[in-house]
Amino acid sequence: MEDFNIEKAVGDDGKWETVSSEYLFRRPWLTVRHDQVRLPDGRINPEFYVLEYPDWVNVIAVTEDGEFVMERQYRHGLGKTCYEIPAGVMEKGETPLEAAQRELKEETGYTGGIWKKIMTVSGNSSTTSNITHCFLATGVRKTSGQHLDNTEDLRVCLMTPDQVRMLLTGDKIRQALMAAPLWKYFAENRLL
Repeated sequence: MEDFNIEKAVGDDGKWETVSSEYLFRRPWLTVRHDQVRLPDGRINPEFYVLEYPDWVNVIAVTEDGEFVMERQYRHGLGKTCYEIPAGVMEKGETPLEAAQRELKEETGYTGGIWKKIMTVSGNSSTTSNITHCFLATGVRKTSGQHLDNTEDLRVCLMTPDQVRMLLTGDKIRQALMAAPLWKYFAENRLL
């Protein structure tokens, strides 16, 4: 049994060798790559697929009055309208913080506050190439209207901590990349 070492919790040990690689599909929001890989013990997996995405950001935004800035929007993959935290794709040249601040402003019109990164997660580390940078912004305030992309259709909702907790404990936050930072926030602040 291996000894636990927090510094080696995420590492390159056991990395697979890419024997060959080809792109099957390339679009701005989805790229599919087919790899043939060699495992450390020499076995070959001829059929491994990776979905390449740009990195993402999301924001737990809490107003000066202690309300959560949430969004409600239809998600076609699930065929459901869901509550979510503000989120989006990092653009080239942006830092994660710049992207998170831009997304919050564009989607909700809220800005300012005190910002800190609270975690980095992967939606599916087995088959996707990107990560999500999760931020907490406290003390935000409404400074403008929304500036949505032409494919975005969402409503901004202000919620109390009790309402957000009910969403979490009632299994109503469907997006795992948004549930994870919310659970962390509520656990660390003893709000559960």
